Amino acid sequence: MDVPSSHASTPLELSVAVIGGGPAGLMAAQVLSNLGHSVHLFDAMPSVGRKFLLAGRGGLNLTHSEAFDQFVNRYDDHSPQLEPLLREWGPDQLRVWAQDLGIETFIGSSGRVFPKEMKAAPLLRAWLHRLRHPEKGAPVEFHMRHRLTALKAIPADIVNGNLTELSFEVRSLSSPELQLRTVKAQAIVLALGGGSWARLGSDGAWAPWLNEMGVSVNPLVPSNCGFHVAGREGQGWTSFFLARFAGQPFKSVAIEWTHAKGHVIRRQGEFVASSYGVEGSLIYAASADLRKAIQAQGLAELKLDLLPDWTLGKVIQEVSHPRGSRSLSSHLKGRLGIEGVKMALLNELLSHQILQDPAQLGLAIKSLALKLTQARPIDEAISSAGGVAWNGLDSGLQTKALPGVFCAGEMLDWEAPTGGYLLTACIATGVRAAIALHAKMKGDEP
Repeated sequence: MDVPSSHASTPLELSVAVIGGGPAGLMAAQVLSNLGHSVHLFDAMPSVGRKFLLAGRGGLNLTHSEAFDQFVNRYDDHSPQLEPLLREWGPDQLRVWAQDLGIETFIGSSGRVFPKEMKAAPLLRAWLHRLRHPEKGAPVEFHMRHRLTALKAIPADIVNGNLTELSFEVRSLSSPELQLRTVKAQAIVLALGGGSWARLGSDGAWAPWLNEMGVSVNPLVPSNCGFHVAGREGQGWTSFFLARFAGQPFKSVAIEWTHAKGHVIRRQGEFVASSYGVEGSLIYAASADLRKAIQAQGLAELKLDLLPDWTLGKVIQEVSHPRGSRSLSSHLKGRLGIEGVKMALLNELLSHQILQDPAQLGLAIKSLALKLTQARPIDEAISSAGGVAWNGLDSGLQTKALPGVFCAGEMLDWEAPTGGYLLTACIATGVRAAIALHAKMKGDEP
């Protein structure tokens, strides 16, 4: 609901507040409501789940069906922190939850799990209906257009116990002016999102003031993002390539890159030549390691295999076949099927000498070096890394510096590739924070 202007300055005292209407916050609200709490959910936007809806525009990827150990490894350095949460509430539980909302799911050929309707809106509608009309417990009360700007602990007293004071800026439909509102709560789940897609509510504005309150926050950086290319002369794509091939996809290719721990990773799929460099699912899979390499060395490199189903020997054999009067482009198209943006990339990055040497050209087709100079801005990224540090949280995701304040979702310091891993872990952290908050309210916390 939207708070009328006449009520915006009225202090509100409550037991449980959830701040943030993304998947982590919505799930925390659902669990807490089911456990009998009266839950108030606050969000800065006019409606909840905006980034969730955008993510589902091309087909909502809920989770992944691969074996659990492999699934957990996708979180890389943060697998140890997320594994116990995902064992409690992971891919299988997510599918059961969706089914309980009336949303049928299926496993695609890649192992990814989708709703049968392939859309986010039906699931979000069913979810909100459940929150407003729960089978048990009290309905969740929504407070929209409430932007959290600060919080502070209030000393305990005999009557109220420990409270946290929340300060909100409120935009009311009935007044163009910002109004201030104060809320006091016994326990809080912060699910404020990361730093990407600020226009949808995830702007990372919480990081500095939370850090000032003693909650350690690591810098927010882009994840699952595109990268600028150096090009042959270190200046990005040429104007010729930009004019003809920006926006074109590289299909049926593979990339190899070096993991931060030193081993080489290979993935097959597709990506896109963008106006600044490269982007798309295959690039996103490597983005964490590419970003770290750029931070450490100023440059990252990946190797592109334009014909992943061909052996190097076979490629060199076909390139070496006499071409007579045919141009190199016609020759490679006829012998190897290389054309369009793939041929353009070879011309873009290779010298005339290499293009005319069958052995060197064959090697380049199977292992073409792409040098990347920087990640795109965080606001363009699908997600972000960095956030509330794990060593500042207890096992229930309660902040050690602010007892009674729990954190969930993308504002925690973790990252994952696309493929349902982001959504699954966001919801799992919402579940963990809600259960831990419930235990604290009952006096059962360890």
